[in-house]
Amino acid sequence: MLQASMKSKDTEEWLDVYFTRPIGLVFAIFWNKLGVHPNAITILSIFLGVGAGFMFYHTDLWHNIMGVVLLMLANFCDSTDGQMARLTGKKTLIGRMLDGFSGDLWFFAIYVALCLRMQGQFIPGTNTHWGIGIWVLAFVAGVMCHSPQSSLADYYRQIHLFFLKGKEGSELDNYRQQRAVYESLPKEKWLARLFFYNYANYCKSQERRTPRFQEFFKQYNALRSEEQAASSEIAEQFIVGSRPLMKFTNILTFNVRAITIYATCLLNIPWLYFLVEIIIMSLLYIYMHHRHESLCQRLTMEIEKSKN
Repeated sequence: MLQASMKSKDTEEWLDVYFTRPIGLVFAIFWNKLGVHPNAITILSIFLGVGAGFMFYHTDLWHNIMGVVLLMLANFCDSTDGQMARLTGKKTLIGRMLDGFSGDLWFFAIYVALCLRMQGQFIPGTNTHWGIGIWVLAFVAGVMCHSPQSSLADYYRQIHLFFLKGKEGSELDNYRQQRAVYESLPKEKWLARLFFYNYANYCKSQERRTPRFQEFFKQYNALRSEEQAASSEIAEQFIVGSRPLMKFTNILTFNVRAITIYATCLLNIPWLYFLVEIIIMSLLYIYMHHRHESLCQRLTMEIEKSKN
């Protein structure tokens, strides 16, 4: 049951496999027996994550420990809703989008709380307050680094799952398809239209940053319709090349960020979290992106050679 509740061994972090997922499974069984829908658990996680942000605003140890506990509980709920959806089949696109939205709210609340916490403090080694500077640092870390890193890491995971398990085992979508769904909805269904509008643009931002994958995927789909055996070989090569990159997608999602927040807040140096985000995470993002695009370029060339 634990294996069935996971996406795949390739895309699961060791901390999730041995800690988060087992606890999430216990919660999933409990909530399922009570008839609670996965989306309700996602909404609960939003309150827990925002509550964690409030706790991290304070500088004393007790509040920060409570922030750690609340964010861990939010993550357990986030794990639980996905595991429940996979075990019970209660998977919806709105559920996935709500799941992503909840994580955004957690980190938005945490970023705001950290800025409010630090703006009156001195910059280390100086007699100058952080002031508006900490908000600028948080904007760079959150909007320019954290957000694109997480979205591309999610995209690479879904791509890997598509080649590993097929469309039924992946949530790999594209802009054109989601935009068509948005345009087909009547105006009175404004909430659904809002969801699909935002999700289509989310897909578009992922596709815009991966031109070599887009070309490879186009060539691969054409090959699959003509030569099943050749396309299967290409798919296997892609899986082998993509698998080592999954550890980078894991780093750029939740656990490493959360642990960094825990450590820097407990040590009362939360500004260091923003620097880790801007410097270390960005370097990993650049490396992951380069490796993935290079893999796609090489396999595209192999497909083109096979046609000649």
